[in-house]
Amino acid sequence: MRYSWSSSLTYILVTAGATIGFGATWRFPYLVGQNGGGAYVLVFILAMLLIGIPMILVENVIGRRAHKNAVDAFDSKYQRKEISKAWKIVGYMGLIGCFGIIAYYMVLGGRVLVYITSIVLGNLDLTAPITKEITKGFYTEHISNSTWAIIFYTIVFVLLNYAVLVKGISNGIEKAAKFLMPLLLICLIGVVARNLTLDGAYEGVRFYLYPDFSKITAELFIQVLGQVFFALSLGFGVMITLSSYLNKQENLVKTATITGVINTIIALLAGFMIFPSLFTFGLEPDSGERLVFEVLPIVFSKMYFGSAVAIGFFLLLLLAAFTTSITLYEPLITALQEKLGLSRTKAVSWVLILTFIAGNIPCILDDEIFNSFDFISGNIFFVLTALGAAIFVGWILGNDAKEELSNGFNNKKIINAWFYYVKFFIPFLILVVFVSGIF
Repeated sequence: MRYSWSSSLTYILVTAGATIGFGATWRFPYLVGQNGGGAYVLVFILAMLLIGIPMILVENVIGRRAHKNAVDAFDSKYQRKEISKAWKIVGYMGLIGCFGIIAYYMVLGGRVLVYITSIVLGNLDLTAPITKEITKGFYTEHISNSTWAIIFYTIVFVLLNYAVLVKGISNGIEKAAKFLMPLLLICLIGVVARNLTLDGAYEGVRFYLYPDFSKITAELFIQVLGQVFFALSLGFGVMITLSSYLNKQENLVKTATITGVINTIIALLAGFMIFPSLFTFGLEPDSGERLVFEVLPIVFSKMYFGSAVAIGFFLLLLLAAFTTSITLYEPLITALQEKLGLSRTKAVSWVLILTFIAGNIPCILDDEIFNSFDFISGNIFFVLTALGAAIFVGWILGNDAKEELSNGFNNKKIINAWFYYVKFFIPFLILVVFVSGIF
């Protein structure tokens, strides 16, 4: 019999951990900075409500109904109705996207470890104000030109994941989420409170929350859509896999709504953690993916107890990344266990070794490969897999999807509204945004 989460709260903590990682603390702030601040935030919130939460329910329905891995969840046998084998392509696309994000995600974890150890050891001295030239030089020397160091720290981060994953769902992922998620929230609120008391905080908040409507374009929508899928772990098998361990009495509407709301709040808090400090010290917010590594250390160097604040910030990033990475691996691990009959230990070992060799190493060696994995996974595979999942629920599962959602939730009006919204509107919206973003 398949294991079930020990409680609703545990599942919410695990899914919150899956959705609160570099997506919220690293990717979201730099995309906000690159795309005019409040305009991006406004579109993100709308996309979260209009697409994010309904799509969480789509993957929850697929996963819980099948109680299988992200590939077999599209199989006739486990959905208990005639389904073309071609639908498994959607599951495989999700696993490919999952590999793509793991490929660079673990390298980011290694880079964060480099910054933590460098600040602790004094190799990056933040006790006095530093310049952008210093932070760029540090990044070049210790990240771009220190291949073996990044390999070492990435291995450390991978081994931390192994220590949790090898213990399984109950003794590994559940226990980690129960401890790490409250700790993460406490740290995040502490850093935000500190930054909002800075003298120039208002200008940063204004940039962050006041939208410039001229910035809202089709390209912005595709970026936001990719970020919503990235942030909610949609389109790469994570939600399907995690929800496959849910019991039939669980209220999917409640858990999906809570997950979406928590992720939105955390992402918004991450902005309050960054932009007030940038504007206080007159730094530009549009530095892209290196915002965290090249710009924020300048901010910390100008603060009282800057080194301590910096260590706290990067530990928070690492903590957020860790709660996500242990769930990112799970779709691949579960698929290997169930499709090849491997033991948990063997499946974990093979997944971590193969993704390290085929994904992490290339991303360490070449920044273009790193960026390509990010773009292709976040803007293509996640979107197409989510599109396939929505069509599968609306047109293949049909009334069976409504029946599945009614377990633990008996409001037929909401169920019908969700179903027809997913069947007709969401695929159309995803296609329009995706095609507009490409052409």
